[in-house]
Amino acid sequence: MEHLYRVITAVLTAWVASAAAQNHDVPQIPFDSVPNPIQMPKDMYLGEVSGVALNSKGHIFVLSRGNTSGPAYAAAATQLMEFDAKGKFVREIGKNLYAWSFAHMVRVDKDDNVWVTDKGSDMVISFDPAGHVRMVFGRKQEASDKETGPLEHPNPPLAPDVGRFRQVTDMAWDPQGNVYISDGYINSRVAKADRDGNWLMSWGERGNKPGELHTPHSIAADAAGNIYVADRGNRRIQVFDGEGKVLRIIKIDVPVDPGARPAIGSKPDLSKIDDPSVVNQLMMPGSPWVLCITPPVAGKPQTLFASDAFPGRIYKMTLDGLVLGVLGESGKQLKQFGWIHGMACPNENTLYVGELLNWRVQKLLLHPLAAK
Repeated sequence: MEHLYRVITAVLTAWVASAAAQNHDVPQIPFDSVPNPIQMPKDMYLGEVSGVALNSKGHIFVLSRGNTSGPAYAAAATQLMEFDAKGKFVREIGKNLYAWSFAHMVRVDKDDNVWVTDKGSDMVISFDPAGHVRMVFGRKQEASDKETGPLEHPNPPLAPDVGRFRQVTDMAWDPQGNVYISDGYINSRVAKADRDGNWLMSWGERGNKPGELHTPHSIAADAAGNIYVADRGNRRIQVFDGEGKVLRIIKIDVPVDPGARPAIGSKPDLSKIDDPSVVNQLMMPGSPWVLCITPPVAGKPQTLFASDAFPGRIYKMTLDGLVLGVLGESGKQLKQFGWIHGMACPNENTLYVGELLNWRVQKLLLHPLAAK
């Protein structure tokens, strides 16, 4: 078994090194940001935008840490809103929902069901297109219990429990309708349930070896049912089959402009990138915060997008991890980003991104690069 592990590790390491070498000379993608892509109702405001998604009609679903209620510390902060394809406000979904605590991600499945992960309540909620709750995963702590409060982050983490989550982050679906849930800040695993909500399995544990995870922060699936996990703390994307077998590991290694500035806080020490003494690489260049894969179109390959917090870029890639181009930088103006946390990619040249620090949604139009 140990020999097999060494062989698998060597193969994956060689593949990662090859992909990284190809990613050092990548072009800047020209793009525009559409002003005011959504119009908020009077006296309603966005908080940190943690998620953005589109349905089959082009309606925009925005998950915000707005409509805050409670004390200044540990206040509940989740609000889900729907806008039409032109950005006009349609409705708020799930107002005062029991699961609302601290918004993390919104996604829409192929049947236009809207799914939300709430990091604060450790729950995943699925709404039907009419906005009714159709499935609930996980369980919120009981308000009546003395022990109810912020979760501890022991290292190593406690063993995960079937059907429960600890600071859950995101979800994706394979062609059969199985749902894959990234779980999350504490458990560092991927959970799998079938289309009817029956728990099937989970895989992963805290670590940095192939198949191990450190804060699986986002998740996506391609048309073949392969599962892409933003292994943020380890500064990599791991690709699995539907049963948790590691298929490949993607590292995003694109040089950083020496003048690049962070959106907030101090500039990370780039000399320690991938240094095993740095337990969490979340602020390093290429550390994936959110993933998005374009819908399948006959005759065209799907495109993988990922974003990082520093230097605040979006990476356009093939599914094998070859970086085709980069766009953006940290900042507060249009075409600049403050911690992209949510992303929708209806096609390879249109992106909707939600930002934590700038409290907004940007609609980006990418201009295809001229062939060399």
